[in-house]
Order: sequence, then C-alpha cells, then structure tokens
Amino acid sequence: MSPIVHRGTVPAALLATAEKHPDREAIVDGETRLTYRELLESVRRCAGFFIAQEIRPGDRIAVWSPNTHHWIVAALGALMAGATLVPINTRFTGGEALDILDRTRASALIVAGPFLGTDRLAQLRETAGDLARSLPKLHTIVRIPVDGPINADPSAVAWDDITDSGISPESIDERATTITPESLCDILFTSGTTGRSKGAMSSHAQSLGVAASWAEIGGVTYDDRYLIINPFFHSFGYKAGILVSLLTGAAMYPAATFDVERAFEHIEQERITVLPGAPTIYQMMLEHPQRGDHDLTSLRLAVTGAAIVPVTLVERMRSDLGFAVVLTAYGLTEAVVATMCRPEDSAETIANTCGRAAAEFEVRVAHPDGAGCAPGEQGEVLLRGPNVMLGYLDDPDATRAAIDENGWLHTGDAGVLSAEGYLKITDRIKDMYVSGGFNVYPAEVEQCLARLPGVAESAVIGVPDERLGEVGRVYVRVEHGHSLIEDDIITHAKQHLANYKIPRQVQFVDALPRNPAGKVLKRELRESAPQEVS
Repeated sequence: MSPIVHRGTVPAALLATAEKHPDREAIVDGETRLTYRELLESVRRCAGFFIAQEIRPGDRIAVWSPNTHHWIVAALGALMAGATLVPINTRFTGGEALDILDRTRASALIVAGPFLGTDRLAQLRETAGDLARSLPKLHTIVRIPVDGPINADPSAVAWDDITDSGISPESIDERATTITPESLCDILFTSGTTGRSKGAMSSHAQSLGVAASWAEIGGVTYDDRYLIINPFFHSFGYKAGILVSLLTGAAMYPAATFDVERAFEHIEQERITVLPGAPTIYQMMLEHPQRGDHDLTSLRLAVTGAAIVPVTLVERMRSDLGFAVVLTAYGLTEAVVATMCRPEDSAETIANTCGRAAAEFEVRVAHPDGAGCAPGEQGEVLLRGPNVMLGYLDDPDATRAAIDENGWLHTGDAGVLSAEGYLKITDRIKDMYVSGGFNVYPAEVEQCLARLPGVAESAVIGVPDERLGEVGRVYVRVEHGHSLIEDDIITHAKQHLANYKIPRQVQFVDALPRNPAGKVLKRELRESAPQEVS
C-alpha cells in the first residue's frame, strides 16, 4: 500500500476523500447511513451553523456526547469552521465538565441529551448554578438526541433544528482554507499526577500525522469497515478512529456503548473488518457463549494495548476470532501513538512489547541523569518527533517539565528497549493505573476524598482485576472523632468522579507506610495488596 499523504488540515482531508470516494459509505449508525459526499454536506451545514453563531477561527467548541454520527459531524463541522475541538469524557460529572469548559473558554457546547440515565446539560446547570455567569464565553449549546427525544430547552438548539444557515458552501470552504497545518486542531484532556487535568494541544498536521502512521501500519484502506468502540473523546477513538477513516475512506460504524452480542451482530451483518480495543474487549468476545453462532470471518485487523496482553490472547484472537493481523501499540495523549508492532511480528513480540517507533517518533530509554540506557536496561521512556504535542493549555511550567530543552517528551513510564528497537513498558513511574482501558490518576481520587469530612488522608493504588485489568483500592485513615464506613467513601466518589475513577475496594488503616521524608510508600501497599485481594 502506498504511504498515506497527511499534509494539510482535517477539512482538507475530508474534502479530498469526499472527492475521491463520494459514493462510498462514510458512516453507518443505526438507520443513518451517509456516503462521503453526504458526510461533507452534513459537515458543511454544521460548519455554516457555527459560523452563523459567530464562531470565529480559533474559538473552542466542546463535544460532550457518546459515539454517534452526530459526534463525527459536529467535530468535523467545528474544525471546518476554523474552531478548535475540545472532546469531553462522557463519564465526567458536571463539575469535571464545567472545569474543562471554563479553562478552554469554550464558545459552543455540543452535548448529549439523556444517555444511560444521565442528562449531562442538567447536571452541568446544577453544578454551575448560573451557567451564563460561570461560563461567560459559552454562547451556543446544541443538544444531541441519543436515547430518544430531548426536552425543549430555550437556551439550547436541538440537533435536528440545525438547518441551512444561508451561508454558501463556497464561503464555508473559504473559511476552511484559512486553517493551516500548524493551526491548533484539538485539545485533549488527561489527568496529571497533581490531580489537575492538563489539556494536550495538537496541530492539524500532528493529529493527521499520527492517524496516517496508524492507518499505514494497519493497512487500512477504503475497503475497510471500522467498528469504533473506543470513545471519541479519547485519542484512540478520535484520532485512530475518525481521522484514520477520514484519511483512507474507510466506513465508520460508531458504537455508543459496547455490547458483545450487538458487536457480533454488527460484525456479521455489516462485514466489519477493523475492530481495535482494550484487551478486555477481545476476552469478552472469546468467552461469550454465543460466539460460535455468528459469522466473524470478515474480521481483519485488531489493535490493542493499554494493559498486559497475554500471548495466548493474541493467539486466540487470530485462531478463534479470525483476525489476520493483531497489533499492540504504545502512546499517550501527548503523543497519541509512539510505537506499534508490525503485521509480520510474532505473537510473542506482539504480546510482550509495544512495537517499535511509529509516526516519525524517536524513542529512547534514559536514566534519571539523562544518560541513555543500554538495550534491555530499564529507564524512563522518552519520545521526540514532529508529533509530540504543542504543549499543555495555559500551563508553560507543566510543558517545560514534560518536554525538555532538546525536545524529548518525558512520559513518566518505565520501560526497556531491545537492540532491535522494540519497546516494553515495565512499570509506571507515575502512580497512574489503567482501569478498563482508561487512565486513572490516584492523586485526583485522593484529592476528591480529602473533601469528605472524616478522611484524614488516603492513598490509592491499582490492583489486578480479571475483567477491567486494574481497579482502584483506597487506603483510608479516618480523622479522630469521626466514623466512616466503606459506603461513605464510595458514595462520595460517585458524586464527584467519573465511574472508572471510583475505587472498588476500601480498607481503613491506622497509618500509611512512609519514607523518612514523609512520602507514602505506595510500593509497600502494592506488595501487600495481592495477598489481601480475593
């Protein structure tokens, strides 16, 4: 396959693909089926709406909604209008979303109506109190119907009411031409070890660059049909999903939630070829009693990572699920995809490493003093290349701490590099753990629990879990004179944190182990946890 050209901007990529493959299906979402010509028309209509709402180049448009065709159209419409895209995690609470909207100074919010029992806009209003006062820059709200019709809201526009703005396609395309490859494309938020989320900024060229590399290594073409179960608010679903499809002309099948039986039906009926996801997804498919009742022979490409991948899982993904190509990869919000295995790699290499450098990255492993490690020697993983983020939003200190004067991104992950250039992640220098494919930063959870009366201090670690890979275990020291039970801790966390951040296990202790400097020794907690967890 010839290399995928990724120079330019996201709107330019959409225009090129719509011209090259106008009648190929772009999106299949329930009863909604759009060709690339129709997708371009929908995106132009959405961009025209934003322009009519006085969205200016460089303004920020946030999307807080699950994987549906609306998300794709809204995101591409925002970019075509010259705005910067700000995806918001659908699991975030109203307070967490309010923080993102405030810090990005968002001008518009595209938000799902009731979804999985939660009305996010109502939750946001309840948290903010006076929304106009809390978010003075926010002047446009659009509500997406996901789980059925939405209630009328005088301050919001219903998605179905976005009609022709009267702005010509030529004027919309002219606005798109003002964007350059160096223009700010998106701001993806991730939590830091301090507990405060940081917004990683990427240009159009960077977002397309990592997508092009991912697509090329996976051999994605316009003949592929891509079931996107990874959430769009995450780079795995957005950049390795939407943008990969946009560059190649592949058909996108967004999944708002993951249900194994529904996935089997999609694969069989629509002849799905590409299905990336966390290892737990494939394990659930393999263990499902109805697997043998469905024709899964169309499956071609799986890309996984974000957790330990057993060799036997890779082998069974090939033999029992029928994937011709199974790849593992390593990346982070600040770099998206830095290493990937290659189709010709062995099952042992795919399971035990994250592959070798991709997307024009240089990869090295270094000692704390900056000296390079020898092959097989553990150190911190450093990345350098044109697709390292531009920096953290409004946080030059954090940016300087992450990217050194020589351009190396310090990932905070420990790993070893083989003589052949294959990377293996061995530990997390930061305390972050991965639960169900999502990064959880203990400091954020600990800060949340510190606001619960009676909690003197807490320490959170990740412990093994058969289904989710890891879950949170919190050790709590109760303040003298107070009385707390496990349900108090869990309930408080549920009120303030996304569900994947909520600890699943609580242990009350008289004291936490510390070093002479007073720092909590989480290593000791991790060493004792396996004996305590059933």
